[in-house]
Amino acid sequence: MMAEFSLEKSDIAGVVLAGGRSQRMGRDKAGVMLGVESLLRHVLTRLSQQVVAVAVNADAAAEDVPVVPDRFPGKAGPLAGIHAAMVYAAGLPAISHVVTVSVDCPFFPADLVARLAAALEHPSQIAIAASEGRSHPVFGLWPVALAADLEAWIATDEKRRVRDFLLRHDVTEVMFPLHPTRASLLDPFFNINTPDDLIEAERWLEALGA
Repeated sequence: MMAEFSLEKSDIAGVVLAGGRSQRMGRDKAGVMLGVESLLRHVLTRLSQQVVAVAVNADAAAEDVPVVPDRFPGKAGPLAGIHAAMVYAAGLPAISHVVTVSVDCPFFPADLVARLAAALEHPSQIAIAASEGRSHPVFGLWPVALAADLEAWIATDEKRRVRDFLLRHDVTEVMFPLHPTRASLLDPFFNINTPDDLIEAERWLEALGA
């Protein structure tokens, strides 16, 4: 009888995807201030409590963490960031998986990694987050062994859609509930794309008592 697969915190690194163009925001999202901290600092603080090592996928980062730039030129999209995350994590000792999160989602769940890890049934499976009936594939837990496969996919697929890559693999989706606040229920994957979104995020920050 095969032993049940189990993934521990010590097996998982985390990477913040912060290499996007930020066109609708008009400036680099990583440095945008939410309250008294940058979006990148909010996300790093939340992620570092859930994994054994953290890094940022970007061309450069102000925070004192490793920076892992895309290995594909020309802003090839989130898949390029996920690939960079896999390569980074594969170079760390005893790391089998890497979790990716987006820099523009400062309220993602504090139990994101634990719940994604618990959902995996075997080492090659991918787990992605979902809420409100929508999947959030950039919030995923990825086997680092898939790096070569993903590299080949990015190099040959013109559209480079995360969802299309996922169709090639065994994927489990983990549904996360809305988070209660003093105002109303917050989708933990609320993302900040525009200045108006940032204003709304400030209201959520206050409602959370943060």
